[in-house]
Amino acid sequence: MPVWVILLLLPASALLWLLGTSNGDDVIGLLERLIALCGLAVVVFVARPLLLEIIGVSVALWLPRAHSGQAAPPLPNRDDVLIPFL
Repeated sequence: MPVWVILLLLPASALLWLLGTSNGDDVIGLLERLIALCGLAVVVFVARPLLLEIIGVSVALWLPRAHSGQAAPPLPNRDDVLIPFL
């Protein structure tokens, strides 16, 4: 993939993401964010820029993990049928 396409898709994806988060309509905002993610996915999976892949892996490793003890214990006075995930 040519560099100019990467340089075109990355700012377009960032702009669409910002427009999607600031949009008052939830459906259109979600659509704009999905299109932004698709543009970013094309850049990452087709062009294979090493810097973006390293940033993505480091962000994924930085995210907090879902430990089994993180969930709040169920309240004893509730009558719902929620099954805790282990």
